[in-house]
Amino acid sequence: MGVLVLLAALPPAASSRLPGRLATHWNAGSGRPDGSMPLWAAALFPALVWAVLTAVVALVLRRAGTGSGAIPGWALAGLGFGGVMLLGGQTSIVRANLDHADWHDAGPVTSWVVGTLVVAATVGALGFLAAQRALAQTPAQAPPQDGPALDLPAGERVVWLAHTSNPWLQAISAVTGLLAIAVAVGALAGLTDPPVALAATPFALACVLVLGCSSVQARVTERGLDVTFGPLRWPGRHWALEDIESARTENLTPAQVGGWGYRLSGLGATVMLRGGECLVIRTARGKDFGVSVDDAEHAAALLNSLSAQHTT
Repeated sequence: MGVLVLLAALPPAASSRLPGRLATHWNAGSGRPDGSMPLWAAALFPALVWAVLTAVVALVLRRAGTGSGAIPGWALAGLGFGGVMLLGGQTSIVRANLDHADWHDAGPVTSWVVGTLVVAATVGALGFLAAQRALAQTPAQAPPQDGPALDLPAGERVVWLAHTSNPWLQAISAVTGLLAIAVAVGALAGLTDPPVALAATPFALACVLVLGCSSVQARVTERGLDVTFGPLRWPGRHWALEDIESARTENLTPAQVGGWGYRLSGLGATVMLRGGECLVIRTARGKDFGVSVDDAEHAAALLNSLSAQHTT
């Protein structure tokens, strides 16, 4: 939705500095504009392309039965590449036509198109890698269903995996990210002075930091406990079995740990995304680490059983 709004709103936002028709196509050889559209069409056409692209991806995912699961790599790559290309193209068109009375006088866009292509390919590749990494985290075997103590057969590998997210933190990240993109696009299109573009920096930093604290993945294997953050599952923390003295469950609230997100205290650290059941480990250094995840009781039982096997 944010990409759709930016695509449609950018030309009207600069309409007072644009000609009635905008140059929208350039000759590959001469670099001169050779095609144009009315301002309203230049605003709506890329927005329509984005709407069709997202609708097609959603339809394919629904038919494939993945609408409620993890988004495949091709979908993230395609949406990332397409969104950046359309936004970059719209920005280039507005900037090239800015402060010209006639679309024939619009400036060249070759360097902008090349830069947009590089950024779009990078974003698409990152989206694909993020989806593949998320898929690789899927456990091959379901976690045990009995607790609090587990009898693990010798030689059998078990995996416990949980994911928790906070929709409010994700919404805040989305809003600050859109504000950063809007400010950056406006600056690149020449609508604002360079100092104004610096306002995109705190919005972008807030977006990244909040997004990294908006979801958490916890995984228990014979290697110990792994906790990763954000949609890219990076950064992360790892505790080997020998570094964990014990594991337990606690019902905690944000007020008890000092708020939402990654919280530090004299007793240790807590990843608080929702109040209620949390997995808490006591490390060999005497510090606690807690993370709010569902089915924490089975995770604690599995960690304790694995630790017992490891020490015998």
